[in-house]
Amino acid sequence: MKSAVIIGVGAESGLGGALCRRAAAEGHHVFIVGRTKTRLEAISQAIRTSGGRATTIVADVTREQDVIGLFDQVMAPDSLTDAPNLIVYNVGNNKRIDFRDMSVADFDSFMRAGPVGAFLVGREVARRIVPLGRGTLIFTGASASLRGRPGFGHFAASKAAVRMISQSMAREYGPQGLHVAHVLIDGGIEGERLRTMYPDAASERGEDGLLDPEAIADAYWHIHTQQRSAWTQELDLRPFREQF
Repeated sequence: MKSAVIIGVGAESGLGGALCRRAAAEGHHVFIVGRTKTRLEAISQAIRTSGGRATTIVADVTREQDVIGLFDQVMAPDSLTDAPNLIVYNVGNNKRIDFRDMSVADFDSFMRAGPVGAFLVGREVARRIVPLGRGTLIFTGASASLRGRPGFGHFAASKAAVRMISQSMAREYGPQGLHVAHVLIDGGIEGERLRTMYPDAASERGEDGLLDPEAIADAYWHIHTQQRSAWTQELDLRPFREQF
């Protein structure tokens, strides 16, 4: 059975949950990876109730041993699934911090969730999936990958570094059969996190003013299923109302 690994899954209504549901609907056994077991189990149970297959893995992918253990589990020789053919790195956090008030710990937390985790996952994919000559690795990015805005220097630094990892891996491992892509999310995602942080966002933006997680998942799946004579390396997604 084909399998997918979705890393950075939180609320059911978020992008990670939508990616899990889409992969399961396409017949993949989904490995749902995040730090909060109750949230992972809720998504896993919903997939199983719908007739799909899912396994939850609690891991902090900013820790090297957690990432190695994650790939040991999903590629165990006695597994009933094939080695993953889709891996998504969807880890991220964001908040405004005045540059003058930012601590080293603040900056480090963003760098660990960004390029450190992306490097660790990318390295294991290069070691274990590239020799198979196939597969897709997608990194979730943001408009901050391209530009730094006031109060978000830490976030921009983190996301820009992930973008460079994606480009370097694409150039090195694309010719060996691994499709590496980076998706720029430009705008707010309609989900639990945004509703909690900015409860008026949906009404302020209006109809279709926020990105629908299921629509984003459609775009990720399109990247995954592209014929190799026409691969996408970078794709940007935004609501039609978004200024850019």
